[in-house]
Amino acid sequence: MKTNKTSPPSQIPHQNGGFQNSLGFVLACVGSAVGMGNIWLFPYRLGQYGGAAFLLPYFFFIALFGLVGLSAEFAIGRRARTGTLGSYEYCWNRIGQGKIGYLLGWIPLLGSLGIAIGYSVILGWVLRALGASLTGSLFTVEPGSFFTEISSAFGNIPCHALIVVLACTLLMTGATKGIEKVNKILMPAFFGLFVVLAVRVFFLEGSREGYRFLFIPKWEYLLQADTWVMAMGQAFFSLSITGSGMIVYGSYLGKEEDIPKASVYTAAFDTLAAMLAGLAIMPAVFAFGIEPASGPPLMFITLPQVFAKMPLGNLFAVFFFISVAFAGITSLINMFEAVCESWQTRFGMPHSAMVAVCGVMAFGIGIFIEEGNKVGSWMDFITILVVPFGALLGAFSIYYILGWKEIGQELSTGRRQPLGVWFCTLGKYIYVPLAIFVFILGILYGGIG
Repeated sequence: MKTNKTSPPSQIPHQNGGFQNSLGFVLACVGSAVGMGNIWLFPYRLGQYGGAAFLLPYFFFIALFGLVGLSAEFAIGRRARTGTLGSYEYCWNRIGQGKIGYLLGWIPLLGSLGIAIGYSVILGWVLRALGASLTGSLFTVEPGSFFTEISSAFGNIPCHALIVVLACTLLMTGATKGIEKVNKILMPAFFGLFVVLAVRVFFLEGSREGYRFLFIPKWEYLLQADTWVMAMGQAFFSLSITGSGMIVYGSYLGKEEDIPKASVYTAAFDTLAAMLAGLAIMPAVFAFGIEPASGPPLMFITLPQVFAKMPLGNLFAVFFFISVAFAGITSLINMFEAVCESWQTRFGMPHSAMVAVCGVMAFGIGIFIEEGNKVGSWMDFITILVVPFGALLGAFSIYYILGWKEIGQELSTGRRQPLGVWFCTLGKYIYVPLAIFVFILGILYGGIG
């Protein structure tokens, strides 16, 4: 989409429509942000890096990244009235280098596609675990053997395919209408199911140790650099700041909406989801004397052992994997839509056709990395190198290339009072340097989010 240097595109609504209200927009953004990191990583990191003490830097980074990071991506999408490729081109057109912006935009776009490919594999495992919970077969095998089976090469093709088909079908029902309807159902259901799990876990004998692990502050950890690094990485990636996915949702947002306010709500609900995951998982793990873990082993090895020992464990396992599936599918939809909208706009193809192409690519590549180590290596490459670099490009393009005069105007649209220069200072001189640190530290640490 070509744009000139000074004037924003016409305010004619996006060809895919728009969100009907701020609630639908926020729920869609929460659906994108809430994902596996909230469930299988945050609870472990919370306990590992100082319990309640970890929350202080985490809340700080969540507030900062949510306010100036998410807001910037939403705003450039609404300003340019298109997703990744067109938005980067729009930014760089300001200095007469729109082609460079267009080429740079492919990096975060491919990051979104790369995450979607790996995510669809992992969600296939979740769907398989849900089916095994329903039949009870999840609890009749040795710990770890179920995960070994589903994460073997070409070991989960039907469930993997079903996840991709489901995500594509939901998007084909209408981009914005489908996204809004799905998230209005799945996000409240996700929170409701995790509340039920957290309440049930509270009454387990021995769960008190899990709460100690999570919430007794170890203040000395605040003096350790790793605590701040991990809190920063967890906050950055938890909010789904990728330089791509949130931009496309911003392009579907009406001019009457207050972007910074919506960003704060998104960050708050994302944090609530992470806290609920911690309350539902870690006390249960400690109640049965099982060593806490993070990542796929927590979900597919540790928790099945917990559910097997819990009264009505089958039922609560079903609740858990349904909740994870809801969180995952809403995130996957965002990743697909970021890619599909850019291709649709760039190549002038119908949205449904681009969804089909994206789905075929995701499954066609993903089928060859179904083996656990392969998908792990794939996701490490994407999340350590491609995604944070794409997010950094987005932050730099918005705050330094497009500049505060224009992005500030967009951020102030829909607000009762315009934003002050303090917002620019946070974005340009705090957020962008921290995005650089996230990229560099992720490489040095082998991943921080």
